Amino acid sequence: MRLLSLLTPQAAVSSAFIATTLFTSSASAQDRTTEKGEAQISGNRGTLRPSMRNSLDMLGPTIFGLHPAEECTAYSYPPVSAAIAANQFPAIWTVADILSTDTNAQAKYQSIQSQIPNIQPKGTQPGSLMGDFSGFSYPSNDPDCWWTFDQCTTPKLAGLPPDLAAVPEPDTLGYGFDDGPNCSHNVFYDFLSQNNQKATMFYIGSNVMDWPLEAQRGLADGHEICVHTWSHKYMTSLSNSQLFAEFYYSIEAIKLVIGVTPTCWRPPYGDVDDRVRSVAHALGLRTIIWQYDSNDWRAGSGNVTDADVDQNYENLIARAQSGAFATGGTIMLTHELTNFTMSEAVKFYTQLKAAFKYLVPMGVATNQTQPYVETNYSLPTFEQYISGTTTLSGGVSSPSDGSSSSTGSGSSGSSGSSGKSGKSNSTGAADRALSNGLGKLATGAAFVGFAVKLLA
Repeated sequence: MRLLSLLTPQAAVSSAFIATTLFTSSASAQDRTTEKGEAQISGNRGTLRPSMRNSLDMLGPTIFGLHPAEECTAYSYPPVSAAIAANQFPAIWTVADILSTDTNAQAKYQSIQSQIPNIQPKGTQPGSLMGDFSGFSYPSNDPDCWWTFDQCTTPKLAGLPPDLAAVPEPDTLGYGFDDGPNCSHNVFYDFLSQNNQKATMFYIGSNVMDWPLEAQRGLADGHEICVHTWSHKYMTSLSNSQLFAEFYYSIEAIKLVIGVTPTCWRPPYGDVDDRVRSVAHALGLRTIIWQYDSNDWRAGSGNVTDADVDQNYENLIARAQSGAFATGGTIMLTHELTNFTMSEAVKFYTQLKAAFKYLVPMGVATNQTQPYVETNYSLPTFEQYISGTTTLSGGVSSPSDGSSSSTGSGSSGSSGSSGKSGKSNSTGAADRALSNGLGKLATGAAFVGFAVKLLA
């Protein structure tokens, strides 16, 4: 068994505690009422202008002049505040369950219960919530297609589509980031925008509620938004009602804040089985996994070093250069989790672009032109994207009042391992300087409100 039971991340801190520990700064003079205003808060959003990227003398000092504490200062967003006051959502960063007063959620759950197979939760809570499955006996033939057990991605239960673990287009990397929205992501999102690079962003519901304007920027910048659950727990450990609620309230949060209803999700830690897939499928979510893990999320924990993460990137790049993806592309797990994980994405961007012909969002790679239940937003096809049309339509359409909408139901659409060979090409000087600057931002200030280093 390849169980991840030895990983023991810190428990998430409550949002109430976060509010008492936030830094005070000049951010009070900043515009925390609109997505565009919030996106300007990074010390100086102009740090990534092309002319400045070409001058290390100008770029370095400007990057070091950023003020991440300003980005991560708490603010009130009326629709979220009103929804919380009306008890429309579970407590942030706690395991979700269906609220006793939420008749819409109760009705939706009742409507899909017949689609949930009789598969028992894995392990025993609370340990299993964070991947401690010690003492849990499971058949060696993997009857539930449990990814944590043997990285199974083809469901054994009839009627469920296979997980997306690799993209079909040759020489293509399905490009995406987990665990957002991060309160200090503006410089990183600026970098993606200035490279006209779109990605799939897997947003945690609690983060969306904590940082709504940052969540709105994801859609405003043309990224594909997917669900990464409400509280980032091992989903197979949850009861049926809990795992339903982890999906449901994440979808509701994204709809409330961003104005769209996602049709895709990624399981935290990859922990999914056919019971979890069935609930996701019933809610219109297709499951997206990965083939390669950068392990950026593990840097500094256990025996994983920054150099190990570099090597993981370099291994993937070497495989791409060797022609390993000439007949079909792949997906690598990367994160919007910390300054380090975002810095690594910037550091290796030029090399990935050189090694792969195309870096595209998951929906683009699979020609999912309608990424949301709403029909006023479209993704380009793969051919359109690689021809230069990276955005077709849509944008943030968040509500102006505090009412929450009902969750809609959309239609849902072989893992491998990386080698240990190959060296990287030299990263561009501007990218190196930028990544070094990001890495030196004050970590504590930048991630107040993010609560903990979530692990996948």
